[in-house]
Amino acid sequence: MSDEETGTGWPQSEPKRPSGPAGEHDPRPDAPDPDELSPLVPEGPAEPDGEPPAEDAAAEGRPDDPAGAAVVTKAPGARGGKRLSSASVMIAVLLALLGFTLVVQLKTTSTDPTLAATRQEDLVRILSDLESRENRLRQDIASLEESQRQLRSGEQGRQAALDEATRRADELGILAGTLPARGPGLSVRFEAGGKPITANRVLDAVQELRGAGAEAMQISGGDRVTVVRVVASTYFLDGENGALLVDGHRLVGPFTVTVIGDPATMRTALNIPGGVVASVQGDGGNVIVEDRGTVEVSALHGPMKLEHARPVS
Repeated sequence: MSDEETGTGWPQSEPKRPSGPAGEHDPRPDAPDPDELSPLVPEGPAEPDGEPPAEDAAAEGRPDDPAGAAVVTKAPGARGGKRLSSASVMIAVLLALLGFTLVVQLKTTSTDPTLAATRQEDLVRILSDLESRENRLRQDIASLEESQRQLRSGEQGRQAALDEATRRADELGILAGTLPARGPGLSVRFEAGGKPITANRVLDAVQELRGAGAEAMQISGGDRVTVVRVVASTYFLDGENGALLVDGHRLVGPFTVTVIGDPATMRTALNIPGGVVASVQGDGGNVIVEDRGTVEVSALHGPMKLEHARPVS
């Protein structure tokens, strides 16, 4: 049998490719070049009219060509993936900046860093405690303001009481003879006649003047050197040769009583019928009464040392 005929008598149309390993050189002289054989492009007749080759279809990327479709969809997908990655990075950066800004603001505005980690129940309890403390402080402020008002009013009351006590002390000092006094009054002069001026006549005059509202008085002798303050405890005694003993002081006539009070009332009291003036005149003496716009009672009486009397509390 020849190489060109088969057993059936039909000519062999195409030589067979060697079945050796891939890439092994075909020893036949008329074997085609391996580089010209592509597994993607089969040998055979051309495509029917009106349809482009497979390579053109792949280039145009028609949907009915799977290989072309894969190529077409892969290229846009790759570019879209790059844009999505850039947007993701920008969003992450913006979120990071926003978080950093919030953290800085919280640290700046927060006065107590420990409150950031405190539970809501603890925050409510702290707020309640602060409100209670505020109420107590407001009550304390109101109480202190009331105390201040009372102290101020009490200070005014104490000042008024002190003024009243001072006034009363001055009055008692004048009555007790420990303070000098000045005011309107009378000057009563006793001149002896045939009989001397006795202590009873002077004591009667002092009693009449006190009954008429005399507030302060003193008595002096003719030499006007010895002056004695007349007070409630003052006593009068007759001395030798018409002298008069007043609280142990010897006075020689004529005697003058200086008294502070209402002049008209005291004058009337001395001149009543059968009174002091009438009695002295009946003994041959004389009583001269003169009104004075200003009378000074400057003699002082030493305070009495109390041995038995005690103030009642």
